[in-house]
Amino acid sequence: MPEKAQFTSAGEYYATLLHELTHWAGGGPRLNRTKGNSFGDHNYAYEELVAELGAATMMGDFGMEVEPSVNSAEYLAHWATALKADAAIMYQAARDAGKAVTYLHKLAEGEKE
Repeated sequence: MPEKAQFTSAGEYYATLLHELTHWAGGGPRLNRTKGNSFGDHNYAYEELVAELGAATMMGDFGMEVEPSVNSAEYLAHWATALKADAAIMYQAARDAGKAVTYLHKLAEGEKE
C-alpha cells in the first residue's frame, strides 16, 4: 500500500486500502477465492470486480464517499466482457464481496471465524 501522502484525498486512500483488504480477505487461508494469473483474464477481472464491490460497500458502511478511481475505469472493459459471457457474474461477485466484507468486519471486531 502506498503512503497516505501519495493520494489526493483521504477517500481515495481508504477506497484503495479497502480494495486491497478485499483482495487479502480472498486469500487461500481466508476465503480462498481464485485470483487469476494476469491482467485481462476472466478470473483476474472477476477478482477486481469483487474488490471494487467490497471496497464500495465498506466505504458506505463507514459513511465515506466512494470516489471512482482510474483503476476502476480501466477494469470496466474487462468486467463488461465477463458480464456478456456470464450474466450471473455480477450476483456471484456481489456474493463474494459480501463474504469479504463480513469477514473483515468480524476481524475488526475481534471475532473468530
